[in-house]
Amino acid sequence: MKFEVEAAVDTFGDAVAAEAEGCSRIELCGPLHDGGTTPSAGLIERCCSRLRVQVHVLIRPRNGSFVYDRDEVAIMLKDIAVAKDLGADGVVTGALTSRNEIDTDAMMDLISAARPMRIGFHRAFDSLNDQRNGLDQLVSLGVDHVLTSGGQRTAADGADVLSSLVKQAGDRITIVAGGSIAPDNVRDLVTRTGVTIVHGRAFRGMIDGTR
Repeated sequence: MKFEVEAAVDTFGDAVAAEAEGCSRIELCGPLHDGGTTPSAGLIERCCSRLRVQVHVLIRPRNGSFVYDRDEVAIMLKDIAVAKDLGADGVVTGALTSRNEIDTDAMMDLISAARPMRIGFHRAFDSLNDQRNGLDQLVSLGVDHVLTSGGQRTAADGADVLSSLVKQAGDRITIVAGGSIAPDNVRDLVTRTGVTIVHGRAFRGMIDGTR
């Protein structure tokens, strides 16, 4: 059974390599060694103009928590507008309240700014107090997919939760598994969880692992 691979990349070279590997989608980020932030406009333009694979742009104004004030949301809205203008297929973002719940007001603004691009909610999801309720909220908001490790450090550790989320999601929203996924463990993970898309930096050779 084949599964799609979304590659997390922070350079044009890695984006080209991911396309050559057969990855179906790229999550384009700023430097990933700190968890990733919004990439530069130059990098977005280069990838969108040169690649055939879908490009989704990470919208994250800084490292650290996912609780944002009005100024930070304004920055994110501008970054979304830039990504849209440069031809991105989608954006990936996320905003939480100080109570580790989805910041629905911020998310509604971000989603409205992004449409008609696709919207992904990143691993801020793993910080939620109630993932089941959070998933239903994201469906209501119109989010297309959610990146998660099932609330654990790695997707393998969160496999049981991922399986439950896949069943809850049905065809309403896509669960994308991420968190230390590599060619040597991806086959077992997709079998255990039923996910149809996996995400990671270790994308080289991963397509072969899902066949």
